[in-house]
Amino acid sequence: MNKKSLLYIPFAAAGLLMMQTSCGGGEKKQQTQETVTETASQANLSEADAALIKQASQVFGVLPAKADNPNNALNDDKVKLGKMLYYEPRLSKSGWISCNSCHNLATYGVDNLPTSIGHKWSIGNRNAPTSLNAALHIAQFWDGRAADVEEQAKGPVLNPGEMASPHEQFAVDRIASIKEYAELFTKAFPGETNALTYNNIAKAIGAFERTLLTPSRFDEYMNGKSDALDEQAKKGMQTFIKSGCITCHMGSTVGGNMYQKFGVKKDYWVLTKSKKKDEGRSTITKKAEDKYFFKVPSLRNVERTYPYFHDGSIWTLEEAVSIMGELQLDKKFTTEEVADIVAFLKSLTAELPATAKEIPVLPASASNTSKPDFN
Repeated sequence: MNKKSLLYIPFAAAGLLMMQTSCGGGEKKQQTQETVTETASQANLSEADAALIKQASQVFGVLPAKADNPNNALNDDKVKLGKMLYYEPRLSKSGWISCNSCHNLATYGVDNLPTSIGHKWSIGNRNAPTSLNAALHIAQFWDGRAADVEEQAKGPVLNPGEMASPHEQFAVDRIASIKEYAELFTKAFPGETNALTYNNIAKAIGAFERTLLTPSRFDEYMNGKSDALDEQAKKGMQTFIKSGCITCHMGSTVGGNMYQKFGVKKDYWVLTKSKKKDEGRSTITKKAEDKYFFKVPSLRNVERTYPYFHDGSIWTLEEAVSIMGELQLDKKFTTEEVADIVAFLKSLTAELPATAKEIPVLPASASNTSKPDFN
């Protein structure tokens, strides 16, 4: 099955769920109610909570404990090295910009700017997505041009408007000039004769990013802790499901697993007052049918990853929810519905994972390490 075909599966799944939850009656409805009652009794839940958890579990599933890649096996040394490289500004031409510059872990994997600042104060074209939970997505970047976090890690280093390293060997030579890094690569990639390569730099960064998963109180609720969410958040989850937000924002990351047109019912640049019409995925695929399609963002930690949308045009979660209702569903949410949905979305805010909490101490440059170049 190719990635393009994955675009259509969630619509069918969501449609099936909506039929299951709205077209009751007869024996099937009775069996469902009996199952909910039994589940509630076993887990010491109210029938309302048991029913909501059962319904939501069909939409969201379970956040996995880890995000493995069979082509990039994790080990402690590789994750440690990857974290150092994530914070390493010497991968950039200027020696000033790192992955963390735009995907700041202190601010939930984003820079909280509409679009990021790169080499020579270049302003990016799109909002920097969060690196938290990104390893679970269908692809990377808003247009899906990288298959995984390992491939994504290669792009910004060489992008002249981001980290601006002139070529792969420039970045490799910078890192290889530092003895401590050479030793760490040998440990992280055992058995490889030449471990310090551009591919392995990206693999190490990807390995670290695969540890950045963020279970929240939403997951506690889904696991049967009924008081993990207050009544407004539960009501917001019901509204989120019933209104059709789950057509795109489903799965364990509540998004990130399909492409969708931004502006299904109306023009996004009218409601967002965007100054630029970004044609999205079609700029990569060159296909007319992909015009204005973007990867659906994950809503985990969305409370902290403002401003919103691919152009960072909207600063409040309340406004983003209201706009999405009109753009994608042709629905004007009431003030109460917006507040309820926002309460639900805030339940997706998590503690940062342990691997993100301590800033690594980077080794000093050597006498032969190339100097910063701001040109």
